[in-house]
Amino acid sequence: MSPPRAQRLGVAACHLCTLVSDAPSNAHARCPRCGARLHSRKPASRSRTFALLCAAILFYLPANLLPVMRTSQFGHAVDSTILSGVMAFWQAGEWDIALVIFIASIVIPCAKFLALGWLMWTTRRKHTLGRKQRTLLYRAVEFIGYWSMLDVLVVGLVCALVRFDLLGRIEPQPGIAFFGAVVMLTMLSASHFDPRLIWDDPEHD
Repeated sequence: MSPPRAQRLGVAACHLCTLVSDAPSNAHARCPRCGARLHSRKPASRSRTFALLCAAILFYLPANLLPVMRTSQFGHAVDSTILSGVMAFWQAGEWDIALVIFIASIVIPCAKFLALGWLMWTTRRKHTLGRKQRTLLYRAVEFIGYWSMLDVLVVGLVCALVRFDLLGRIEPQPGIAFFGAVVMLTMLSASHFDPRLIWDDPEHD
């Protein structure tokens, strides 16, 4: 037996504040709590999610290939990418910092790419199995999205601190801007995905 749908009950949940109210009778109906426009489903959810996800993947390549910071000391400058920074911390014995940066910069973005791609594919194919697990997966993607900015914050903090040192200097490089764009694009991609599509019956368009 297929699960009951909100359309059958004549209600709709606001995609911002999650308030459940009467289903919108017109295209301009708004949530009585937060004022957001009500939709039974977010318009063009899958196509917008897919477009933003593709853009994030494209930006992810230069984010890892280009240097994220330049370290200058005694007139000698060294450019560091994300992976070279992880290796440098690991070889210096700072394995905990290396692990944190590796997880925040490599594991989490790739996991988000795979998770969002899987969610789009299963909703496109109208899969009915594992609906609860897929909903929890989407919530997890939303939750960890903010932690992806950790690498950007670390570079910014290190640059600010080292500027007080007359013997050395650290400057951000283009790679960190691309990585910040990846984080923002994946967060936007997740926000445009409508998790209610997971619970649609196969016959629902």
